[in-house]
Amino acid sequence: MSGCSEKAVPLALKIVVSGGLGVGKTTFIGAVSEIEPLGTEAPLTQVSVGVDSLEGVESKTTTTVALDFGRITFDRIALYLFGTPGQSRFRFLWDDLVDGALGTVVLVDARRIEECFPAVDHVEARGAPFVLAVNRFDGAERVELDRVRTALGLNAEIPVLECDARDAGSVREVLGALVDRVIGVRADRGRRAVVVP
Repeated sequence: MSGCSEKAVPLALKIVVSGGLGVGKTTFIGAVSEIEPLGTEAPLTQVSVGVDSLEGVESKTTTTVALDFGRITFDRIALYLFGTPGQSRFRFLWDDLVDGALGTVVLVDARRIEECFPAVDHVEARGAPFVLAVNRFDGAERVELDRVRTALGLNAEIPVLECDARDAGSVREVLGALVDRVIGVRADRGRRAVVVP
């Protein structure tokens, strides 16, 4: 059509935000989403007592029961952010949410590090590029990132960062680190795929 300016459609990339119950996934997505985030928050009820561990997050009153969704656009790239539910009874959704994802941010509450083991195991089993983001909580003692890496048995190539899931700038830094990690992993795979005569 003549006279019409065509607006470039951004490249859409899927990013997953995973981790245990109450680590800040919903907050992380909400901090940067340029659209009203879609959430599936539901009140915690007596039915979940004895099923979902609230140790360390006793004040939590709602939880994600399916997914969180948000979007952030950088120039010509749109990152579609999908947050996984943290409770073990909803982990059957993880495969569907991770399918087709460029990479994963695994959020960690250093006070309850054992909560992130399933998420780390899941992304490692799929061979997906990921970064580990240690979420800062008010009043929580800061933990050395190398101690977190050691506790989780992560190799040196996996970026381990500190973040504040409430702060858009901090979340953007984590997303930037993930994109850098994905580029590095893909470049490495490409080098290994080249056959030297």
